[in-house]
Amino acid sequence: MSDDSPAGHAPAPRTSEILAELAHSGEGDTVTIGAILSHFRTRAYGVLLMLALLPAFIPLPVGAGALSGPLVSLIGFQMVLTLRQPWLPQRARDRNIRRTTLTLFAKRMRRLLGSLERACKPRLAWLTRHTFAHVFTGVQLIFLGILLALPIPLTNYPFGLLLLFYAITIVERDGALLVVAWMLGCGAIVGSAFLSTEVMEMVQRLWG
Repeated sequence: MSDDSPAGHAPAPRTSEILAELAHSGEGDTVTIGAILSHFRTRAYGVLLMLALLPAFIPLPVGAGALSGPLVSLIGFQMVLTLRQPWLPQRARDRNIRRTTLTLFAKRMRRLLGSLERACKPRLAWLTRHTFAHVFTGVQLIFLGILLALPIPLTNYPFGLLLLFYAITIVERDGALLVVAWMLGCGAIVGSAFLSTEVMEMVQRLWG
């Protein structure tokens, strides 16, 4: 399994195929994050973003945003640094994810992923690799991760869906839909800044 398919070879796997393979391939009941990322090279940011969003879609005893938000912002910060592949400390790379969790996530997202994959095509692939796009996407992920982490009522799922959209555009290398994600992301950030009292209070504290 690899993220890049040379010309004339089989096309790179779709997002749903990636999730299915992660859930069912290999041995044991778990798979490490490091093992997952090592397969996808330049598309590892999209895959890691999907993994970071698992708590937003799988019921957990603690706030999903408190877990996913900082991870999303960390991914965005590394994109701003223009790292070709995401870096994680060894302890994080050795962290296990249960295959049943991946299966549940794939089932919950099946209809949405199917619709998005039908819309995705390898358009403007150069844009998904351009330094400006990498940095601009990273900046948006930093802010969206912060918003996801804040205790804003009824926002975990909408922000999670938007960030999943980002992940799919990166994995599928669809530059046209990446531009759509940028517009939606800017709208979400600006809208949240004006409408959320939590965001306004945080800004006031920063400018203190």
